[in-house]
Amino acid sequence: MKRTRFTDEQIIGILAEHEAGAKSADLCRKHGMSKGTFYNWKGKFGGMTVSNAERLKTLEDENAKPKKLLAEQMLDLAAMKDLVFKKVVGLAVKREAVAYLRAEHGLSERRACSIVSVDRTMSRYRSRRAPDTVLRGRLRDLANERRRFGYRRRFVLLRRKGEPSGINRIYLLYREEGLTVRKRKARRKAVGTRAPTLVAARPNARWSLDFVHDQFANGQRFRVLNVVDDVTRECLAAIPDTSISGRRVARELTALIDRRRKPGMIVSNNGMELTSNAILRWCSEQRVEWHYIAPGKPMQNGFVESFNGRMRDELLNETMFRNLAHARVVITAWATDYNTERPHSALDYQSPADYARTLTTAIARPATRDESSARRAIAQPAPAGVNTNRAPVAAG
Repeated sequence: MKRTRFTDEQIIGILAEHEAGAKSADLCRKHGMSKGTFYNWKGKFGGMTVSNAERLKTLEDENAKPKKLLAEQMLDLAAMKDLVFKKVVGLAVKREAVAYLRAEHGLSERRACSIVSVDRTMSRYRSRRAPDTVLRGRLRDLANERRRFGYRRRFVLLRRKGEPSGINRIYLLYREEGLTVRKRKARRKAVGTRAPTLVAARPNARWSLDFVHDQFANGQRFRVLNVVDDVTRECLAAIPDTSISGRRVARELTALIDRRRKPGMIVSNNGMELTSNAILRWCSEQRVEWHYIAPGKPMQNGFVESFNGRMRDELLNETMFRNLAHARVVITAWATDYNTERPHSALDYQSPADYARTLTTAIARPATRDESSARRAIAQPAPAGVNTNRAPVAAG
């Protein structure tokens, strides 16, 4: 706003001369102003004394303060409304919010920090941490190799290769790189109490058997016969074929017994191939106890059902099989990796093969006097950084 050359007292003095009889033209020529300015002064200060002018100026100054405060509050309210749809939590997000308010609304740093409720020193902070380019690249490579692995299993794989970073650091980079695994919709779980069947903690104590189905690129369907050791969680067999009869199942189990010895029990559902005369005859000849679960109760065969879920999530849903030969090669390689490399959360993030070796060693080692009345550990603890406390899950 352009400032006038005359004070309020001088203006009132000029108007007093005019009221005393001086002509307006002479006053304008004398004081160097236009007639428009003179009549503006007359409309504003006509009939006022110096004390009245001072009082008016004081009132104007007092009114200017609330107006200024109201304008500032309205501007702050507009800025806060602009941030109402943003989740302003965490230091990094708050720094971004301060920068946004300063750039978009032209606020000062002090006002922007007061709106976001942060300290100005925090808004100026710049991290000195190394960019972790190598570790980020290794995480992306793991994400490309094992797309359905979460950050815990990727952390275990990196720790095996000597990575010293903790699981919280891995999780932070995992989120920043956008490697979060999309969760598929789970089935509704039954609620109730479960009485588990007691199984001796040794390999070959009990096997579980089931089929899983998929199709080739041309639409032809095939099935995979999965056999799992319930104690060591090893995949003993994963046999794909377009058709698997009861006699084929008996033949594959005979070959498996030749390699691993006879199991204490085999658990399966009531499928046609598994209740055929070929299987019944095989059980009688091999003297193997075969347990059939209750119809419509797949949770009673939970070990192989869980394995089927992992296979479908990590392999079948991620792979387009060209033909049967291709399926055999890929499924065999995946089963080998599952047994030897993949960390298993139920085994304290050991691989099934490592857990089986540890279990066999613990069984073969003679008990000492201190261990005669105590339960011996049969598995190594989880890698540092992995939480092994698991909440109980209600199941039917």
